[in-house]
Amino acid sequence: MSAVASGHPVNGVELGVVLFFFVLVTVVGFIAARWRRGQSMASLDEWGLGGRGFGTAVSWFLLGGDLYTAYTFVAVPAAMFATGAVAGFFAVPYTIVAYPIVFVFLPRLWSVAHRRGYVTPADFVRGRFGSRTLALAVALTGIVATMPYIALQLVGIQAVFDTMGLGGSGNTIAKDLPLIIAFAVLAAYTYSSGLRAPALIAFVKDTLIYIVIVVAVVYIGVKIGFGGMFDAAKQQLTTPDPKTHIPPGLFTTGPGSYWAYGTLAFGSALALFLYPHSMTAVLSSRTRGVIRRNTAILPAYSLLLALLALLGFAAIYEVKQGNMTVYGQDGVSNGQLAVPHFFAFAFPSWFAGVAFAAIAIGALVPAAIMSIAAANLFTRNVYREYFRRSATPKHETQVAKIVSLVVKFGALLFVLGLDKQNAINLQLLGGVWILQTLTTIVPGLYTRWFHRWGLLAGWATGMIYGTVQAYRQQIPNVVVTQGADGKPVKALHGMRHFGSSTAPFPFTDEKLYIGVTALVLNVLVAVLVTLVLRAVRAPAGTDETEPTDFYSDAAPVTRRDRDRATVAAEGVAGRT
Repeated sequence: MSAVASGHPVNGVELGVVLFFFVLVTVVGFIAARWRRGQSMASLDEWGLGGRGFGTAVSWFLLGGDLYTAYTFVAVPAAMFATGAVAGFFAVPYTIVAYPIVFVFLPRLWSVAHRRGYVTPADFVRGRFGSRTLALAVALTGIVATMPYIALQLVGIQAVFDTMGLGGSGNTIAKDLPLIIAFAVLAAYTYSSGLRAPALIAFVKDTLIYIVIVVAVVYIGVKIGFGGMFDAAKQQLTTPDPKTHIPPGLFTTGPGSYWAYGTLAFGSALALFLYPHSMTAVLSSRTRGVIRRNTAILPAYSLLLALLALLGFAAIYEVKQGNMTVYGQDGVSNGQLAVPHFFAFAFPSWFAGVAFAAIAIGALVPAAIMSIAAANLFTRNVYREYFRRSATPKHETQVAKIVSLVVKFGALLFVLGLDKQNAINLQLLGGVWILQTLTTIVPGLYTRWFHRWGLLAGWATGMIYGTVQAYRQQIPNVVVTQGADGKPVKALHGMRHFGSSTAPFPFTDEKLYIGVTALVLNVLVAVLVTLVLRAVRAPAGTDETEPTDFYSDAAPVTRRDRDRATVAAEGVAGRT
């Protein structure tokens, strides 16, 4: 157990443990190609949805690995460490609120997708509203919202590498080589095994995280004491800065932050399962009953997240005691290092290595699912719809595999070439953007009252308002470095855009989550335009679904079955 200082050498024990688990999950990732394999992997049903055959246990681990990422492991405690309750702890109630909501609508989406052979939510929009343009809007929104999310998984891995002594100053290639190798291996086994790889690896990832969090909470209770931890956090977050006379954060929510906190949690809950990677994990389930059972037991992860958030306050305690800092290898203060540095200080090197492996693997699982989801969207709703309508299932799968590689390495270049704050800003925007697809997807599971052009107008309104309003939120860009005497040195580097997820609701002073405000405008515009278009009897498009599609567990002969028949025929032709 030792404090982590900037410029420290590589910890061999920690690195060795991380490498062991990395090799383990790499082997598991390649073995997954043969796990529950169908007749052929040459279809998106098999490669992109795991054969649509995952049961309750596999789906539970897959969804847990998908939703609770490495960035969650790092960022939630970091937000608690830096700014307190509103920015950090809101993640706990929103994951609790999300499950009763999705319990209602996700089984309907699964049923219609299963019956009609839909691979993506945009497939459903195309079939339900008969609009390629609306489906394209949903698909592109999903892809654009997912890309920075993948990049942020790399931020979580970088925090681990920095803590172990990798990634300091020096040759750029050598500094980033571990990250490049990790994502190259991830790309290889995802290309080979598809969704089955992260499904199997999620077992390892989630087991490690549960062990690490339980041990950390026991340490806090025995070594620090929960009273001392909360006292230190309250003092830190409520004491005004000597220069600005403003406290750094909120220890608890107050009257002025109720609406911001509530709408941020509620809006995030609505957005959680609209992300393509969440939808992909859901559509890979064997039955709609699997989805319902998982929405009942997934809140166990919310308990884990609540305990995880407390590590931010534990890090505050250790910093105030002088036991650790959050300075990186570059000498700059970085709240994202709070949890990795806490483990490096509080535990033996071998166990810190286990914790770092949990974070690193926690990045690989969601990054794989996200890249597959983005590839499915591009292939089905951009490439097939606009470039090659006659694409065979085998050709679709080949395109999706290539796109998944492009997505991964695009995210890698994004993180390596730009300031990580840009990835964080875009991820915040991604939540605002993906929320604007709710008006099209969720009501569409129950009614076709909304006109397709009304939904498109509402989507455009929400996207434009949300993007502009998020950009306008500015905060001082303060950089804290470690001085020669070891004390923090603060420097103001102008103002930073995308400084907050909340903004005043139009014509009021009350701050709300920008995504929720944009969604309200989205719905209003969609309703008004729909009323006008219905009054003039504008064509509403053709609905290819049937009412029974939204309830059934059984699948008649659909495009999915025809695709599988084509795959079998292609396989026979290839052997003759």
